[in-house]
Amino acid sequence: MTTGPGQGHGRPDPGLDALMSERRRLIGLAYRLLGSLAEAEDAVQETYTRWYAMSPQRQDAIESPGAWLTTVAGRICLNMLGSARARRETYVGDWIPEPLPGRTEWISGRPGGATADPADRVTLDESLSLAFLVVLESMTPAERVAFILHDVFRHPFAEVAEIVGRTPAACRQLASSARRRVRASQPSATPAARHAGIVRAFKRAWEAKDIEALIRLLDPDATAIADGGGLAVTFPRPIEGGEEIARAWIEIARRRPGDMTFLERTVNGQPGLVAQQDGVIVTVFAFQVAGDRIQHIWVVRNPEKLRRWTAG
Repeated sequence: MTTGPGQGHGRPDPGLDALMSERRRLIGLAYRLLGSLAEAEDAVQETYTRWYAMSPQRQDAIESPGAWLTTVAGRICLNMLGSARARRETYVGDWIPEPLPGRTEWISGRPGGATADPADRVTLDESLSLAFLVVLESMTPAERVAFILHDVFRHPFAEVAEIVGRTPAACRQLASSARRRVRASQPSATPAARHAGIVRAFKRAWEAKDIEALIRLLDPDATAIADGGGLAVTFPRPIEGGEEIARAWIEIARRRPGDMTFLERTVNGQPGLVAQQDGVIVTVFAFQVAGDRIQHIWVVRNPEKLRRWTAG
């Protein structure tokens, strides 16, 4: 494709490739901001629609199209976050961010903007984990946007201020507040191999209906939260306590249909599990591991959030 909307007369658009190369980064940014890939794609589509709605003269006057796209996408996401909060108040049960299957390099994005002191910043890979996205849900829209743009995507506060509509100093405070939330809720990182080993041991104990083994793998204060969205049966309230979770998982194992299997899969770049029935994935399980024990389990059964898993 060598022409874009608004170019007219088949005139080649020499900047189109550069513009479209920004799309992956914008999708990665919007997904982290919204917690939904479907909503992220809508936000990015709207961003490009606004670009091509401008005259060629206005486009040519923009010194950095990539920065323009980021600013517009950030503002769109900020507005969407406000309306999303209202929608989630009427959501049936707990709302969990949409999990992503398999390899996630395609949505990793790229650091942009400034390369200031990287202390206290998270990596792009870390910012994709479901545990991290759940923490983001506790932030205000402005905190979330300031934190993701600055700490994850490396944009200076002067640029963040243009998006959030506040002063650079205010954006610095927003990011600092968000950073404290992340520190308070995120345990020290468990090596990937160890994390995978614990999830694998959990799967084996679950399939064997070994409640004592499950209890040993679960933190005494562990929690399990499920998201069915009113479209799939699941436990209606969070389960608290390792022993209570172990009992619940044994009950799930006893009641599972004969054609359902549990498989190890990568969930948002980290080891997780899925339940597959008749060849279709019907449940995704994500885990937060601290040391040698599981602290949190997120169970996603809402079929609207599993489309990426069922589309092959």
